[in-house]
Amino acid sequence: MTGPTATFGFRDVDAREKAGLVRGVFDRVARRYDLMNDLMSAGVHRLWKDATAARLNPQPGEVILDVAGGTGDMARRFAKMARRVQLRRGGADAQVVVIDYNAEMVAQGIERGFEPEIVWAVGDAQRLPVPDRTADAYVISFGIRNVTDIPAALREARRVLKPGGRFLCLEFSHPVTEPLRKAYDAYSFKVIPEIGARVAGDRESYQYLVESIRRFPDQKRFAAMIGEAGFSQVGYTNFTAGVAALHTGRAI
Repeated sequence: MTGPTATFGFRDVDAREKAGLVRGVFDRVARRYDLMNDLMSAGVHRLWKDATAARLNPQPGEVILDVAGGTGDMARRFAKMARRVQLRRGGADAQVVVIDYNAEMVAQGIERGFEPEIVWAVGDAQRLPVPDRTADAYVISFGIRNVTDIPAALREARRVLKPGGRFLCLEFSHPVTEPLRKAYDAYSFKVIPEIGARVAGDRESYQYLVESIRRFPDQKRFAAMIGEAGFSQVGYTNFTAGVAALHTGRAI
């Protein structure tokens, strides 16, 4: 293989091919994506997402980018929270912009019903269709490990945020204890692909998703990457002892 490469699960592929491979995965899993999240995590992903939304604390009048927002699971949380504050205090509607590379995922989100605060778009996390310094907050949940060039996506997040804007990234990470790592690996590689095969009829896609988690940088390395992209006040919070982590920062 010549030229730049990118990770696709445990494989290294031509960087030009990764986006198409990832698109194929999410084309196949779109209809069962949210159901599979509930089954794979026994619903715990909802607690992680609720904690992320609470940390974001969306406010009326803010522009919030939900990148790799898929079916709008997070966007609906943000819209609901901002609406509650608006009812108490008044102010303009928040605008939550869902941007996802996969049109099938966006279509699934739109089918689930209209929310006045939410705008839907198909777009690339590495080349967002958004002007400089537009957003008050940028959130990406369980999506950044699927982009071809993670540092490029982080720099793009910095570009679209206003000075002082909030960056939040919820992603699977690395358990902090060896016993939990071993148990999590056993569950991930033996159980999750089997659930994918039985429920979604697609073992291969869920095998990729498990492998992509293992190749994602650990908490400290990813925090360093966020800082290198131009963010300040970088930090992270482990959820479920590091099975997932919420990384945060502020645009300088």
